[in-house]
Amino acid sequence: MLFHTPDLYQETLNKMYRIEKDSLGQREIPEDALYGIHSARAEENFPDKTPFPLEWYRALGVTKLACYYTYRKFRNAASAHPDKTVSLKLINDDLLDHLTHAAAQVANGEHFGNFIVPAVQGGAGTSINMNINEIITNIALQDRGNKCGEYTYIDPTEHANICQSTNDVIPTALTVAVMRLLIILEEKINLLRQKIEFLEKEGRDKLRPGYTQMQEAVPSSFGVLFSTYNNALSRDWWRVSKCNERIKHVNLGGGATGTGLAIPRYFIMEAVPELRRLTGLPLAHAENMPDATSNQDKWVEIHATLKAHAVNLEKITSDIRLLSSDLEGKKTLTIPSKQVGSSIMPGKINPVIPEFVISASHQVYANDMLISSLSGMGTLDLNAYLPSIGCALINSIKLLIASDTTLLENLFSGIEINETEGYKAVIFSPSVTTALVPHLGYNKAAELAKLMKERKIDIHEANSILKLIDSEKLKSILQPGNLLKQGFSLEDL
Repeated sequence: MLFHTPDLYQETLNKMYRIEKDSLGQREIPEDALYGIHSARAEENFPDKTPFPLEWYRALGVTKLACYYTYRKFRNAASAHPDKTVSLKLINDDLLDHLTHAAAQVANGEHFGNFIVPAVQGGAGTSINMNINEIITNIALQDRGNKCGEYTYIDPTEHANICQSTNDVIPTALTVAVMRLLIILEEKINLLRQKIEFLEKEGRDKLRPGYTQMQEAVPSSFGVLFSTYNNALSRDWWRVSKCNERIKHVNLGGGATGTGLAIPRYFIMEAVPELRRLTGLPLAHAENMPDATSNQDKWVEIHATLKAHAVNLEKITSDIRLLSSDLEGKKTLTIPSKQVGSSIMPGKINPVIPEFVISASHQVYANDMLISSLSGMGTLDLNAYLPSIGCALINSIKLLIASDTTLLENLFSGIEINETEGYKAVIFSPSVTTALVPHLGYNKAAELAKLMKERKIDIHEANSILKLIDSEKLKSILQPGNLLKQGFSLEDL
């Protein structure tokens, strides 16, 4: 674009940018940007582009909303004592209306494009808090007919941050975000568990060889195999259902270090109940707010539960990937074909769902190390690394939600058991002779196993040659119901 006069060029620049100031100086901000100088400095100082979680952003909106509602109640109570509140410069209803309207928009996930602070940062979350404050302030300014950046009317610190500190707002909002996600994860685990429980019942009498150390062991069934997955997921479901109880205590109202310095006692007592009302979550006021401010072990504790779920998902999907692989020869189990597997090999199909889940599980393991180590890096009254801890935690929960979802929809809903091949695999496996040990003793059963292995014949043919047990008795022993009994009784002999 050409400008014919310096005045026209300057006029265009003035329309495109506004000037904001802080104690370090001033800088240009895009004219209509809802963020301000604090956010812009953070974006420059932390040039990583790892995005901040939308879930935490929305939780910050509702946390701010609770603060404004609580402040309004405090102001209404305090206004009855004008002689004692002269120095407080209480915020009026009109300004509070604009702030609450703006915070509600953030709580709905609106304007997320103006949140420019990355996930990895320094400063214990101050940049997060100020980016939210600037967004809320500038929305409120626009609502009342002002321009973005006209902070003489509404200020990001004096007004949007009223009765708050980064150090209570950020961890409280993280708790809200995590609790919401854990409710979803709990549901997803249970839906997957229910599907596997159905497969357990369906595969109760469908035989397959058991394997120990990747070698054929005693006869088993797909019902038995799926029962182990069902039980593991049942434990995960139960553990995740207890997580919200373990993290429900928050320090909102505690201020910088949890002591509540410079914050109205009314606000300290009422902010958490207000947030509980807005979210419907079982949030509670921390009995020791300095502890809740400085120590992050609750995140280490619940992430251990998430890691346990990741371990179970990896075990389950690794098993399915192996059983459905071409290494199996005639497969006893097949999984759905979801994607073309090669850009050069026609017809190749890869087990992409198990591979995704295994990859996600290992990211959870990595997050667990990060959360544990950075939680230990807290120093004295605060942990400066809560942003990275929180982002890793949210990442783990979302990965597990995604894993449970795709396992249900794209793997277990289309899994097929080849009952015929499973039975053949059992009766051709020398390990099936273990079922005859109570009837023949170990040594005679070993003769059968040896002949089966040498001639590659099934147990019926081997017994017809050696004649070690009555053929009808053998058929009875090899019925699924008898093979899968837990132990034997004297009546079985």
